[in-house]
Amino acid sequence: MTEQNNTLGIWLMIATAFVFAMQDGLSRHLAGEYNVLMIIMIRYWFFASFVIVVAARKAGGIRKAAATKQPFVQAFRGILLALEVCVMVTAFVVLGLVESHAVFAVYPLLIAALSGPVLGEKVGWRRWVAIGIGFVGVLIILQPGFGVFQPAALIPLLAASMFALYGLLTRYVARDDSAAVSFFWTGTAGAVTMTLIGIWFWEPMAQGDWLWMGLLCVTSAFSHFLLIRAYEVAEASTVQPFAYLQLPFAAALGVLIFSEAIRTNVLIGAGVVVGAGLFTLWRTRVSKA
Repeated sequence: MTEQNNTLGIWLMIATAFVFAMQDGLSRHLAGEYNVLMIIMIRYWFFASFVIVVAARKAGGIRKAAATKQPFVQAFRGILLALEVCVMVTAFVVLGLVESHAVFAVYPLLIAALSGPVLGEKVGWRRWVAIGIGFVGVLIILQPGFGVFQPAALIPLLAASMFALYGLLTRYVARDDSAAVSFFWTGTAGAVTMTLIGIWFWEPMAQGDWLWMGLLCVTSAFSHFLLIRAYEVAEASTVQPFAYLQLPFAAALGVLIFSEAIRTNVLIGAGVVVGAGLFTLWRTRVSKA
C-alpha cells in the first residue's frame, strides 16, 4: 500500500490542475483550426495507448484490467466522458476558456445534488443550501433575462451535467471494480467511440500543428498520471478542493494567450460557485468523519 502523504498529494493535485488547464488551452487552439471530433479522436488514440501500456505493466496484465462485473456501465462511462470532452472543447471555441470553466465549475454541486437519488447517499440540508447558492452563482454568470444571455452558455452547463453523471457512475462501479479497471475502460471505450465518430471528419493537419497535437496527447496522459498519483498518496477529500485551481489557471491562459476578457458577472458568479462547491466538499468530509 502506498504511504499517505497529504502534502505531496496537494502539490500533485495543483500540478494536475495546471496540466489540465494547459491541455484545455491546446484543445481550444487546435479545435479552432480543425474539426473538434477529429482532435478528440487523435487525443483518445494516444490516451487509450497509454492506458493499455499501464495495464500491461501491472500484475495480471490487460486481462485483469478489463475484468469487470459491469461491462455495460463501464462502457457507458467511457462513451459519456468522450462525448463530454467533445462538448466542453466546443464550448472553449464558442465561449472561450474563462466563461466555459466558470460555468463548468458547477459539476461538483450537480454530483452532490444527484448522489441522493442515484446512489442513495444522504445529502443534509446544509449541502442542499450550498447547492442552491451555487446555482445562483451560475445564474449570475449566465445573466438570463438581462438581454445579454447567450444560448451558447448552456454548452458548458451540458458538459458539467455529463461530467457529473460520469462522476456518479464512477462511484457506482467502484463498489465492485478497482480504479485500474475503471481507468482501462475509460480510455478504451472512449477511443472506440471517438474513432467511430471522428474518422468521418478527418482533415489534413499542417505540419506545425502536429507538434501541438503531440503536446496535447502528452499532457492528456500526463495529467491522468498525476491525478492517479495524487489519489494514491493522499485522501481524496484533502486534495479535491485544489482541483478548483484549474479555473484560475485556465482563465489566465484565456486572458494572456487568447485575449479573452473576464466580465464582472463571470468573476462574481464563479466565486459563488467555487465557494459553494468547497463548502459542499467540506460538509461531505465532515459527514464521513
